[in-house]
Amino acid sequence: MKFDRFEDSFSRKYGGHGYDETYFARKHGLTRQEVRDLFREVGLDRDRLNEAARKLKRRKTKA
Repeated sequence: MKFDRFEDSFSRKYGGHGYDETYFARKHGLTRQEVRDLFREVGLDRDRLNEAARKLKRRKTKA
């Protein structure tokens, strides 16, 4: 299915540049599942993703 291919690609990369979820998770101190959730919630814009990751990390450290 077309959606399955998109979902598979989407879960590993964003922005079309091969920036994978493992790197993004390590960069921001998040789990891979949290990163996947951010991809789905925020979309593929790098600036918005980085900002959302910073906010999520701040919330996690306060808790």
